[in-house]
Amino acid sequence: MAKDKTAYVCENCGQESAKWVGKCPSCGQWNTFKEIRISSDTGTRAAKSAATTVRSKSDNQNRPLRLKDISSKDEPRIDMRDEELNRVLGGGLVPGSIILLGGEPGIGKSTLTLQTVLNINDKRILYVSGEESAHQLKMRAERITTSSSENLLILTETSLENVFNHIKETQPEIVVIDSIQTMATEDVDSSPGSISQVRECASALLRFAKTSGVPVLLIGHINKEGSLAGPKILEHIVDTVIQFEGDQHHIYRILRSIKNRFGSTSELGIYEMKQNGLRQVSNPSELLLTQDHDGLSGIAISAAIEGVRPFLVETQALVSTAAYGTPQRSATGFDQRRLNMLLAVLEKRVGFKLAQKDVFLNIAGGLRVTDLATDLSVIAAVLSSNVDTPIESGWCMAGEVGLSGEVRPVARIEQRIAEAEKLGFKHIIIPKYNMSGVSHRNSQIEIIPVRKVEEALRALFG
Repeated sequence: MAKDKTAYVCENCGQESAKWVGKCPSCGQWNTFKEIRISSDTGTRAAKSAATTVRSKSDNQNRPLRLKDISSKDEPRIDMRDEELNRVLGGGLVPGSIILLGGEPGIGKSTLTLQTVLNINDKRILYVSGEESAHQLKMRAERITTSSSENLLILTETSLENVFNHIKETQPEIVVIDSIQTMATEDVDSSPGSISQVRECASALLRFAKTSGVPVLLIGHINKEGSLAGPKILEHIVDTVIQFEGDQHHIYRILRSIKNRFGSTSELGIYEMKQNGLRQVSNPSELLLTQDHDGLSGIAISAAIEGVRPFLVETQALVSTAAYGTPQRSATGFDQRRLNMLLAVLEKRVGFKLAQKDVFLNIAGGLRVTDLATDLSVIAAVLSSNVDTPIESGWCMAGEVGLSGEVRPVARIEQRIAEAEKLGFKHIIIPKYNMSGVSHRNSQIEIIPVRKVEEALRALFG
């Protein structure tokens, strides 16, 4: 029997080393190398045995193929019966893929997964839970839906070898592991959740998925820094990494793709957390906008796009005199460094002195927006709160603000205008350089092109 090997892996980036080093040569972090023991046959025999049983006899072993002989057609995807999840995955679940779903504890990862597999009635699914008992899963399933799937099998197990034995017996078409941090293999002498266990269990499950063609969905936790717990190499092993985000004090949850070998990483799925599970939000604009904010200063509406999906978000700002010596700058759902840059532009280019004032910014609904087109609404909301003058209802805007105070063009301007018009807005401020991409059509919304921030503020406040 081959002797086990010892290696050191960086917890932050997954860099391997034959010996311990204080500073990682890849990411530059200190004291991140942890010792792991690599078994010579960790999970290999169990994974191969399960894959051989599940795989049909007609499948041939891998052999070299000419590039011209390989089919370029997309493989048929598995419909997850969830439009938001299908969009984030790139059209559905690819056979033989391995998916990692991450998120904070209690955010709703298990609820989303169980709700999804309960709606898939034409596939045999094995749900392996290492955190909850079968009774707890049954109570959650009854709370989510009244109908029970005949093809859903529940297994409470933490041993990877026992899981592969049950896979060999049941021959499922989809495998769910909840969670990867609770799984352990007998070939690694360490506790579940350690770097060695997470790495080797994920490798064995990847080997099973690729050799059998059965997709595997892994659920993982994230640490306090917001990254997935365990070794960074876990993200390199899987095909797709999707993260479930949201504030537990808000009802909205966002499903975001971080890595996707079978689709785009710019897609976004939005859910609403309710007592009976997660509800898909097909039109987030209507939910993210306050119904009535007439007479309230510091509120501006922005036409943002996440992925290929346009929606209108409400930007809220509060500017007040600094009660202490150093003014505070706080942003929720928006990059704070970009907020500081926009405040500098507002002071230097427009002439409003904000150096001795506190500025608080919030994106309503608990969302985190990364679209640069929200710059214009941030400046408008800050100025509205500073002069305590509300922006009239029916106005929205989209535009990136440069350091010289110019309003730079943004992408997909037609979709932004159409979304604003659909929700009943009467005026929209866009960059002047985007006018060439706007088709001349009979629209009910007034388009106001601007070249500088001063022009946009003059149109809003007169």
